[in-house]
Amino acid sequence: MADKDLSDIAGLPSDLGIGEDLARAEQVLSVRVERRRYGKPMTIVEGFDEHAIDLDELASTLKRRLATGGTVDDGRIELQGDHSNRLPDVLRDEGFAVE
Repeated sequence: MADKDLSDIAGLPSDLGIGEDLARAEQVLSVRVERRRYGKPMTIVEGFDEHAIDLDELASTLKRRLATGGTVDDGRIELQGDHSNRLPDVLRDEGFAVE
């Protein structure tokens, strides 16, 4: 028997993105702030399942919503500046659980 995804089991179209929503809900992310060169803050988001989430797409969304620059590096998202106050709410809006 071939592997079935959630859409096959539930009988819903795969383009609804139910599987990705479930993958997001099951991940618990951590947010921390590091000081980089010259004392500049960098907000780090870790704990992603890289096989279930498109990190580049999520990083673009976070950068746009927080009006900042950033990158994806070693399975984590790095955002320029200290966004520790707003970022957990933005991640929850995107369907993630945050420590």
